[in-house]
Amino acid sequence: LGMELEVTDIAFDSIIPGVQTGKYDMGMAGMTVTDERKAVMDFSDSYATGIQSIIVPEGSDIAPPDDLAGKKIGVQLGTTGDQLATEYEQNDGSTVERFNKGADAIQALKQGKIDCVVIDYNPAKAFVEKNDDLQILDEELSSEEYAMCVNKDNSELTAKINEALTQLKEDGTLDAIVSNYIGDEAGQHPYTSPEGV
Repeated sequence: LGMELEVTDIAFDSIIPGVQTGKYDMGMAGMTVTDERKAVMDFSDSYATGIQSIIVPEGSDIAPPDDLAGKKIGVQLGTTGDQLATEYEQNDGSTVERFNKGADAIQALKQGKIDCVVIDYNPAKAFVEKNDDLQILDEELSSEEYAMCVNKDNSELTAKINEALTQLKEDGTLDAIVSNYIGDEAGQHPYTSPEGV
């Protein structure tokens, strides 16, 4: 973009308010495009597709997502996993435990305080690789598009971001970045964010 980049690492649920108020120019963190967010933010073109996965202990009685009804579900606060679990909480008698970090939810799962964790596939895969007693269910909970969010009053920046994304896609840079973060899974699960939504 020909601009100097300054990255500020903040709590995920503070990104949209920060961009809305002009504190930040854009938000990037596996930000899922939703109709609700589009009502208050502009989004760039999608740069990746994400899947919400369910992590359970080995031997769990949870198999398809329908089994989440009545269970204790762990999520990272403010993420798509939080939103999806809230639907189970409102409609199916589930309980949702919200954590600031995905790792905290995993710790609670290992301690038996919750029954499962709903989180993006990429961090789910990383957590399960480090914990032999956990597994990812085969059936995904949802899929979504990731993009960068920009203040609605800054359409010029959104256009510039889209031009850059087009170039990065065409010259293979975007695929290289994705592959760097998720290795051999790039063709199946092109995720770039460790904890977003």
